Amino acid sequence: MLRIPWTGKKTNERVLNEANKRRSLVRTIRKRQATFLGHVMRRGKLEHLVTTGKFEGKRSRGRQREKIMDGLATWLGPGKVSDILATVKDRDLWRDMIANAYKQGN
Repeated sequence: MLRIPWTGKKTNERVLNEANKRRSLVRTIRKRQATFLGHVMRRGKLEHLVTTGKFEGKRSRGRQREKIMDGLATWLGPGKVSDILATVKDRDLWRDMIANAYKQGN
């Protein structure tokens, strides 16, 4: 990034500060998850059932996995999963919500 030799003994945070950059991998992943969720929810097929977790049957043993919806609900800001599912139907409002969450850097 800044042509720093490997013998420079600098931390990643220090290099990022010198380059005026921020870590953005998690934000990028969340943004892509949110756009995919909007696509799937508007379509309303099998993927809709999988992401909302409305399958019948037994749950697996052990600690439950984090659902995509729960992770996106915390990333998009205060609100319930039901509010998010209602927002998905309006594409423009959904895009604005994703853009605002991405700009805030959550």
